[in-house]
Amino acid sequence: MQTIFVMVKCELGRAYDVADAAVQSIPEISEVHSISGQYDLLMKIYLDAAADIGRFVNSKVQLLDGVKDTFTLIAFKAFT
Repeated sequence: MQTIFVMVKCELGRAYDVADAAVQSIPEISEVHSISGQYDLLMKIYLDAAADIGRFVNSKVQLLDGVKDTFTLIAFKAFT
């Protein structure tokens, strides 16, 4: 299992629409948070170990209606 975080910049006024669409249509998305700053949303995503991260972000997240830009972070280890 691999964990990635994707920061999403949305078209103006579309952040809630994008967040709703993401959690309803992409089962790999665990959480979506609204955030301040350069990006509007932060998505926590769990992928299978063999999954192609670039292809997933490109074909699923970036194609959501209202998404303008993304920035992907790959997590190495979770500390509890």
